[in-house]
Amino acid sequence: MFEKFEKIVERFNDLEKQLVDPNVSRDRNNFEKIAREHKELSEIVRTFHDWEKLRNKKEEAETLLNEGDLEIQELANEEILEVNSKIEKIELVLKKLLLPKDPNDEKNVILEVRAGTGGLEAALFAGDLYRMYIRYAELKKWSIEELSRSENNLGGIKEGVILIKGNGVYSRLRFESGTHRVQRVPVTETSGRIHTSAATVAVLPEADEVTLNIQDKDIRVDVYRSSGPGGQSVNTTDSAVRITHIETGLVVTCQDEKSQHKNRAKALKILSAHLLDLETQKQNAERSSQRKSQVGSGDRSERIRTYNFPQDRVTDHRIGQTKHGVMSFIEGQIDEMVDSILSSYEAERLSDFEENNV
Repeated sequence: MFEKFEKIVERFNDLEKQLVDPNVSRDRNNFEKIAREHKELSEIVRTFHDWEKLRNKKEEAETLLNEGDLEIQELANEEILEVNSKIEKIELVLKKLLLPKDPNDEKNVILEVRAGTGGLEAALFAGDLYRMYIRYAELKKWSIEELSRSENNLGGIKEGVILIKGNGVYSRLRFESGTHRVQRVPVTETSGRIHTSAATVAVLPEADEVTLNIQDKDIRVDVYRSSGPGGQSVNTTDSAVRITHIETGLVVTCQDEKSQHKNRAKALKILSAHLLDLETQKQNAERSSQRKSQVGSGDRSERIRTYNFPQDRVTDHRIGQTKHGVMSFIEGQIDEMVDSILSSYEAERLSDFEENNV
């Protein structure tokens, strides 16, 4: 494994030489590409040098074991034990740094919440989830832009779509995709009976403008008058936009803006994210020889979590973990669960890495 790090150090040194080369700096795009790779490798190289220093320190201590002085040998043994502990920790870090990164990790996300089975209660729960992710984004100091929202008369939503921007947004939210289930007494229930309803969440990395080039011939655009809760018309002009991607059959609608132009732009942004997601899923399917991760594939049909209000608990079924304090969770306090899921995912990737590098 450490031969790989030596090659990485060679590549890093080569990149440093290129960064100070006047000929390279003249090509701005190439220079930025080199600078990004240099930055990505810098942490690996720095950690590897720290590991080398510890290995040298251990070798120096081991030479003292051959000295005749018992006191020196005792100190050397203590030094070796301490250094071994540090080496073990830093080697774990190095293995993590060698794991291939998801190219979408640093991207912004388009997050969609849709009501599933359960009628009005499902729409109310979808509204709760929608606001939960908005509050979580606010706690993380991410920026939020609402792209589309379809409400019902009780304050629930049939569908809500937001764009969340910030550092590492996709890497934090990627495993929120799936079916979320709620067990509680709905506000519409008069007999106190507990209902089970569901809503689906899709977390899509935002597509760069250069990633996908959607041409007019690839889509069909329909315009119509926007409507509010209950279907009543809320606009006297045909400002709502429905875009159909002809090849895939994907349909995206947007009616939140009074401007048809703005609704079209938002709908295209959502459509681009869906097309990128389809391409990503296709690539993942081509790697089907790899075993499926415990935390899931991000399939929206997969039931991932249950919010049980009577028992005040939230259970993530992928990692078998339960947290109490369902109201705090709904208020956006989901970091602890997100950390647990990411830790489980990372542990599986490390296990695969070690199996393939024995």
